Amino acid sequence: MVKRSPRAENEARCHSSIVRYLAPVPALLCAVLGTAACSGSSGSHPVPPINGPIKHVVFLIKENRSFDNYFGTFPGANGATSGEISTGQKVLLGHTPDQLPYDLGHKWQDSHLAVNSGKMNQFNMIMNGDVNGVMLGMTQLQQSDIPNYWAYARNFVLADNMFSSLSGPSFPNHLYSVAAQSGGAINLPVNPAGPPQIWGCDSPSGTTVDVVDAQGNLTHPFPCFDFQTMVDMLQNAGYSWRYYSAPIGDKGFAWNSLDAIQHIRFGSLWQSNVVPDSNFAQDALNGNLATVSWLTPEDIYSDHPPNSSCAGENWTVQQINAIMQGPDWESTVVFLAWDDFGGFYDHIPPPRVDTYGLGIRVPLIIISPFSKKGFISHTQYEFSSFLAFLESLLHLPPLTQRDQGANDLQDALDLNQQPRSPLVLTTRTCP
Repeated sequence: MVKRSPRAENEARCHSSIVRYLAPVPALLCAVLGTAACSGSSGSHPVPPINGPIKHVVFLIKENRSFDNYFGTFPGANGATSGEISTGQKVLLGHTPDQLPYDLGHKWQDSHLAVNSGKMNQFNMIMNGDVNGVMLGMTQLQQSDIPNYWAYARNFVLADNMFSSLSGPSFPNHLYSVAAQSGGAINLPVNPAGPPQIWGCDSPSGTTVDVVDAQGNLTHPFPCFDFQTMVDMLQNAGYSWRYYSAPIGDKGFAWNSLDAIQHIRFGSLWQSNVVPDSNFAQDALNGNLATVSWLTPEDIYSDHPPNSSCAGENWTVQQINAIMQGPDWESTVVFLAWDDFGGFYDHIPPPRVDTYGLGIRVPLIIISPFSKKGFISHTQYEFSSFLAFLESLLHLPPLTQRDQGANDLQDALDLNQQPRSPLVLTTRTCP
């Protein structure tokens, strides 16, 4: 398989208003920002065989942690235990509590403010970045706080050069995980009547989202888009897929990116392929994994501040244990990632690949019988890398310029090695 080359350009510029951040995107990316003509209908030809031992791919996406917040002290990784703040003072990163008293700013504006044109020294200036001298964004967890995440990282592959796709929050980054674009969305949907619990086509009337078009114009449409996604590609090629998410009514449903894709939300695939996250463990135990699965949690188990990182880790362990204890383990790869930095410090300036990103660095762990043992990958990744992996594995064409140019995660695996044994872990009693 051909390895894709990374593109890095550390020249991100930060300005005082959203409009001043905008610049025309490359022509190929512009072309895909419009509505794609895709029916989502099932292909009529037989399911193509998958060459090689990997038959199941799981994208497990958690919330709002920077790399340095979770793995800044991990041996051998490119982490940091101190950072500079806006005054020029260098401070030691304190200890992140299991549950925070409040959320931290992580919108488009917060991200650019924190990065400060690559200086990475204004995390204290984001929303709630400095509350009466307490800078929770300038903190990190230790191995004893998240021992099972560290166990996965020690025994499988930890990537220390993984970035969110867009320099901003969850909504657009989750869209990149299914489509290698966000339709130009750069922020969370908002509603004058109050924060919407649903961010897509089911959002309350009056909800809008900041969108940048191909010419760099800022508009505020309803957050319901209609561009082609990886699930369309899989469906039309005959591969099975499921999208597991929290049900409507739980705050975690907001991370169901397919709810923002009109032809999926209002098509037959919504009923057949979009299922509750509570179904995943049983499907894995029963050997009923689809070729490709996306899995996002209920809010309480998401790792999203102010929720407990311990409770989130326990939920993650339960899902991965189910894979390892089921018959599909020997043919599965799990990409465990966090969607954006959540307001937490990271010391690596994000490369600039286009108007939208990349965003601040986030953790990624690659778990498989074919993961290199105890390997730290320094290859540049982003959420479009997930899709590049599928395109390489399943011989699918790229969706956008992003996945066409992204590294495809193949270097984390050794498909010729003796398959690794499962690492079944024990959940913990949380603080």
